[in-house]
Amino acid sequence: MTDRLSRLQSKLSAEGVDLLALAPGAHLAWLLGFNPHGDERPLLFCVTPESAGFLMPALEADSARQHTDLPFHCWVDDAGPQAAFDALLEDLGAGNAGSIALDETMRADHAALVQDRLMNAKRQFTESTVGAMRMRKDEAEFAILKHNAQTADRAMQAAWGAMQVGMTELEVAGIVKDAFRDQGVAPLFWIIGTGGNGAFPHHQTGETRLKEGDAVIMDIGGGVDSYCSDITRMAVLGAAPEGFDEVHAVVNAAVEAALQAARPGVKAHVLDDAARAVITEAGYGDYFVHRTGHGLGTTVHEPPYITASSQTVLEEGMVFSIEPGIYLPDRFGLRLEEIVYVRADGPEILSDLPRDVRVVG
Repeated sequence: MTDRLSRLQSKLSAEGVDLLALAPGAHLAWLLGFNPHGDERPLLFCVTPESAGFLMPALEADSARQHTDLPFHCWVDDAGPQAAFDALLEDLGAGNAGSIALDETMRADHAALVQDRLMNAKRQFTESTVGAMRMRKDEAEFAILKHNAQTADRAMQAAWGAMQVGMTELEVAGIVKDAFRDQGVAPLFWIIGTGGNGAFPHHQTGETRLKEGDAVIMDIGGGVDSYCSDITRMAVLGAAPEGFDEVHAVVNAAVEAALQAARPGVKAHVLDDAARAVITEAGYGDYFVHRTGHGLGTTVHEPPYITASSQTVLEEGMVFSIEPGIYLPDRFGLRLEEIVYVRADGPEILSDLPRDVRVVG
């Protein structure tokens, strides 16, 4: 068993969870270091405080066996998974589990297989078990995330060095993707929003051409060593549009306010409250239309979420974004994003890029 699996089993015992069922995805990949192929065939990794094993489609067994020695209960298409799942539960001693935790990302029909078999069990998701473990990154994970942040810094700088009036958003995105690939990093996402397109927080990068005087929002990320990066910075083509400098100062002040609030023991909503108060006081409250941040790790969006209602208590090792924004329809959008690692004395920013606006073109 891996160290993470042993720690998870201790966590299950402490939380009173009799059975945890995970599907292929981020939780399982983090836990065991590999991610078996998932499709419509139920493939479940089931863990109790004392044991663990797989419900494994026979079609996937030989491939998965290269990565783990944990027990398999295999099933074939013409028989279906039910008998194999019953046998797995019996071997795990979980046939009468009173408390189960389900992977919140698994298919509904696969979750139903577990719930139908354990109809009387109290059900929860993974927030208090594997989810809680993933939220706290250790120093090895920090080192990977720091490296990834630096690759994103370089991809951003490559785009700044090549951007010019007349390029399309997609051409700028192509520069970003090439810069990631040149570093051995898989590009994961690229939001390039010029002018009025920047007022859409999740703008779909397209064929709009960059014009003189445009503000360009640039939100990019890549993946290497199974972890992600995420950064947002602003560029302008020549002279900034009217009001841009004022809005930039407000958003930057909101970032700073959230950074000041980010300490172990503080509830996550306090950071959102701090950033939102700055933007509201400046008269732009109606134009800050999303949460202040999200966790980052093996996926781009994961707990903790920095929202106005979040009661999550920040702990050392948590990694998340601080990214307030102001979006002015038909004019521009402005978002600044830092990824931070919570230490005992406050947040450590992973990026080395300043938040100053970059004049390009």
